[in-house]
Amino acid sequence: MHFRQSPSAALGLLLLAIAVLPYDPAWAQAPCPADHDKLLSALKGNVKASGGPANGGFETNEWAAIVARDGTVCAVAFSGPTVDAQWPGSRLVAAEKANTANGLSLANMALSTANLYAGVQPGGPLFGLQATNPVNQAAAYAGDAETFGSSNDPLIGKPIGGVVVFGGGLALYDGKAIVGGLGVSGDSSCADHNVAWRVRAALGLDKVPAGVNPNRKDAIIYDLDPGGKSASGWGHRLCAGREADIAAELGAGVGGSVPK
Repeated sequence: MHFRQSPSAALGLLLLAIAVLPYDPAWAQAPCPADHDKLLSALKGNVKASGGPANGGFETNEWAAIVARDGTVCAVAFSGPTVDAQWPGSRLVAAEKANTANGLSLANMALSTANLYAGVQPGGPLFGLQATNPVNQAAAYAGDAETFGSSNDPLIGKPIGGVVVFGGGLALYDGKAIVGGLGVSGDSSCADHNVAWRVRAALGLDKVPAGVNPNRKDAIIYDLDPGGKSASGWGHRLCAGREADIAAELGAGVGGSVPK
């Protein structure tokens, strides 16, 4: 006798099989582009409050996070002497920036989180993007706060999700492929972009193939007019300090000047 299984029954069997399989997060986890110690050293060396150069903003301490190409957080660090020496909320923002840059960049083209600002404004072609990849609540608020920013940060090995649409997130490239994303948070969004640009270079993961700006690739683009319209479509608003000038010096930004 020939037996025909209904589509709903087949789906049920598939879901049951998935449910009983043992889950090992290590099976799917991609290599981390840089470990905790390398990230910490690069961050401290590029934040003014911890002995690095100026970045044009408040010059406060910062958080940094790296996600592997599969979106799992694999390194988290902070530049200050204690875990609360930088904005506590910026730990998750940094991880979400890393997730965004990684998730919206390809092997042949990078998008920084700064490049998303103009497009997500009301009426823009990316309006609503922030709601498309919700934060992983179970990962975001788990673990012992005393381990935050350490090599054992509770975010390690977990997908964080989230979409951030202002400066501070960059995709990571090793010259062969895209290998993940970096997020920095704790200052103005414009300064965060500058710090991330410096940190990425210090890690040797700045081999960006192309981007929305032909010359500076995924640089921040300061081209919003007084009405908030971006000439390129990929622009970012100026912040209040010298961030745009620093970005120009670094090659991390296009256009802009100190607001009068």
